[in-house]
Amino acid sequence: MNRFRVSKFRHTEARPPRRESWISDIRAGTAPSCRNHIKSSCSLIAFNSDRPGVLGIVPLQGQGEDKRRVAHLGCHSDLVTDLDFSPFDDFLLATGSADRTVKLWRLPGPGQALPSAPGVVLGPEDLPVEVLQFHPTSDGILSWQPMGTWCRAPSGAEMEP
Repeated sequence: MNRFRVSKFRHTEARPPRRESWISDIRAGTAPSCRNHIKSSCSLIAFNSDRPGVLGIVPLQGQGEDKRRVAHLGCHSDLVTDLDFSPFDDFLLATGSADRTVKLWRLPGPGQALPSAPGVVLGPEDLPVEVLQFHPTSDGILSWQPMGTWCRAPSGAEMEP
């Protein structure tokens, strides 16, 4: 009797999705930072585009027969150094930049236009913002570096006009 079991996954292989489900026309940029410049919530994908201060926003799910289109969000006057979605709100995005500000954006649902102004602007800081992150277990807490600053981020309802 063999004491090792044969894996049921031994004959599996990765298959890329069909071309119709690909997200095309993405013009991603390169950034002189060591951070990951693509983030996803359960509804949206955000990434650094090829233009400084501009993010590409793509819905995670396609809208029927129509292909997913990249919408561009002009959020900062300088390079976006980090971005993060709130773990409690799929449409709340925080961005940090070399222009020394942190901005909170309330993104709309699929098929709606992106906002032209942020919901909240924090800063300017003494140094460029390199890293920011929402607290993973407490709703509404945002941290950013430099100085290890903690701040209470407003909820999506508080950002509505």
